[in-house]
Amino acid sequence: MTANHRRFENKVAVVTGGVRGIGAAIVRRFLTEGAVVHVLDRAQPGSADFRAGTNVFFHTGDVSDGTDVEAFFKAVIRDTGRVDILVNNAGIVRDRMIWKMSVQDFDDVIAVNLKGAWLMCRAVAPLLRKQNSGRIINIASRAWLGNFGQSNYSASKGGLISLTRVLALELARYNVTVNAVAPGFIDTPLTRGLGKAVFQKLAAAQPGGKPGTVEDVAAATLFLAADEARFITGQVLHVDGGKSIGATVF
Repeated sequence: MTANHRRFENKVAVVTGGVRGIGAAIVRRFLTEGAVVHVLDRAQPGSADFRAGTNVFFHTGDVSDGTDVEAFFKAVIRDTGRVDILVNNAGIVRDRMIWKMSVQDFDDVIAVNLKGAWLMCRAVAPLLRKQNSGRIINIASRAWLGNFGQSNYSASKGGLISLTRVLALELARYNVTVNAVAPGFIDTPLTRGLGKAVFQKLAAAQPGGKPGTVEDVAAATLFLAADEARFITGQVLHVDGGKSIGATVF
C-alpha cells in the first residue's frame, strides 16, 4: 500500500473483537492505510500478531457490559480526542438445535452479537453527531438469512441488520453512514476448528467451491468506511461468494 492509498490518515478507528480472525484483518488493513486504531476485546493479542510501533491500542473489556463500553470510550477520547469509525465485529457462536439450546446459549449470543453492538453504537453516536461526520460498520453474517442450528446466532445477526437500518435513518442528517457487512463462509481459525472434514464440506457447498478470506471481509469493511462510500447508508454488503443468492444449498 503506497502513501497515495492511505485513505485513513489522521482518522481514528474503533474495532471490537480485533485480536484475531476477521477483526485482526480489519485492524491490520486500517493500520496499513494510516489510521490510529483502538481495539476492544476480551483477549489480548500475542506478541507476533501486530507489528511493534504501529498506531494500535488494545483495551480489555466486554462489549456486552455497559460499564466496560463506557470506560473504553472515555479512554479513547482521552487519548485521541475523537472517533471517526466504529466497526462492530465482536461476536460469538453457541450452535445447537433449538430443542438442545439452553436459555443461556441464547442469551450469551444475543448479549455479545446484538446488545454489544447496540451499546457501542449508543456510546459513539453522540460523538459522531457532535463531529457531524463518521462511519459505523456492523459485521453481520450471511446467517441472518437463516442457518440450520443457529436460531440464536441468526437472530442476533438479523437484529444487527435491523439496527443498522434504524441507525442509518437516525444519523443520516449528521453525515454519519451506517452499513453492515455480511460475510459468508470465511477461512478463519474458528472455521478451521470445525475439523478438516466439516471445513471441506462447507467449502464445497459454496457456489465457487471455496471459502472467502479475512482480507476479503476487511476490504469490504474499509470501502464502507472510506469517503468513496459517503452516499451509501443502511445497506448490507454480502461478502459470501454468492451464497446469499441461495445457490448450492446443502
